[in-house]
Amino acid sequence: MSETAIRVEGLAKCYLIARALGRQPYRTLQEEVIALPKNLWKRALGRSDSMETFWALEDVSFEVGEGEVVGIIGRNGAGKSTLLKILSRITQPTRGRAEIYGRIGALLEVGTGFHPELTGRENIFLSGAILGMRRSEIARQFEAIVAFAEVDQFIDTPIKRYSSGMYTRLAFAVAAHLEPEILLVDEVLAVGDAAFQKKCLGKMEDVAGQGRTVFFVSHNTQAVRQLCTRGILLEHGRVAADGSVDSTLAVYNQRLRDMRIDSETGVNNPENRRGSGAVRFSAVSVEDLDGAERYTFGMGDTVRFRLSFTVNAPMRGVAIVVALRSGMSREIVTSVRHVVTEKQLHPGTSSTVVIDLPDIYIRPGEYPLYLHVSEANPSPKNYDVLDDLTPPLVITPHGRVLHDNFDPARPLGVFSLPSRMTMADQPADEDDLPRIVPRRPHIVR
Repeated sequence: MSETAIRVEGLAKCYLIARALGRQPYRTLQEEVIALPKNLWKRALGRSDSMETFWALEDVSFEVGEGEVVGIIGRNGAGKSTLLKILSRITQPTRGRAEIYGRIGALLEVGTGFHPELTGRENIFLSGAILGMRRSEIARQFEAIVAFAEVDQFIDTPIKRYSSGMYTRLAFAVAAHLEPEILLVDEVLAVGDAAFQKKCLGKMEDVAGQGRTVFFVSHNTQAVRQLCTRGILLEHGRVAADGSVDSTLAVYNQRLRDMRIDSETGVNNPENRRGSGAVRFSAVSVEDLDGAERYTFGMGDTVRFRLSFTVNAPMRGVAIVVALRSGMSREIVTSVRHVVTEKQLHPGTSSTVVIDLPDIYIRPGEYPLYLHVSEANPSPKNYDVLDDLTPPLVITPHGRVLHDNFDPARPLGVFSLPSRMTMADQPADEDDLPRIVPRRPHIVR
């Protein structure tokens, strides 16, 4: 049984925030002075007309063993960053306790703990000292940090002159290379280019493989699925699910599924949608061939999209695009486009179409959905897009595997393609290998 790295018991954090009271009239200095004693007395009693309490975390409890890689997921405002700030001792909890057994390295915001007037070299040693490391330990990792961050040319330049990308690379390199027993990472994949994000993921995999504890907060659920062995879902400051990554993400995706695409939800808010509003999706569901709504399929299954739309202004026909994005790079993996009709459509026209993707041999992973409806001849304004407003499509290896060369233990890539192998020559210990008998050429005389 592994030793405990983090123990959290009844953790809660309360903030005082301004209450939305509408537009307040301006008051003169005399009025402010007259009201001051009254406001001070209310504040002393813990009461205020303009302040209210907000519980960012409430009664959060869990335990993490040494070497666990834990993904913290949840929607914006769920309390993820607040939890990490408490664990890294930046913020004190209102009540409860968090016990940390080991040295912590944290990357909560770009350049947390860096001094802008110091050079990159000086900030590396400063960060290591804050982590409680000896100068010799920092010096041993110094070259690796600089190489990872790719800032060797500017290592003796004050970091206030760094670009945001350089700043981010150096901050992550310091947090990951100074060998903390516990690494806290908050949305590091939200910044930086694709190459940097790939390096970050590879480094975190290395850290996890060394038996160190990793706390990883990200909205990129594919990255959480790839890196983590356990998931914790936070909702409104409370633990909504705690278990394996697959089970926790299933609960999270179910919450997204409950957020229907219709006029009664915030998804219909024009701020969340693009286009002129001449056409809108009115309902979206992903189903199997039996008509049951689901978002998890095995390789080789048929995925059915049932899409409803409503026309709100005259349009010249309608076409629909269904595309799957990569859960890591956000690039389009594959897409299909179907013209529903090329006839003139009048306001109030509604319709539902069904689009099947039969025998989908996309490899296991998460694929966020990109759904697009527009005029048959694409218009620069008459369209509607649902991008990441539905649960992602999840493909598992527990389906009909078509090719013998498919490795379900490490399904790298996107598509499952057939391949074959032959041996050009036999090594010395050929008895241990299958014998390949070459064909004799057919000679035409």
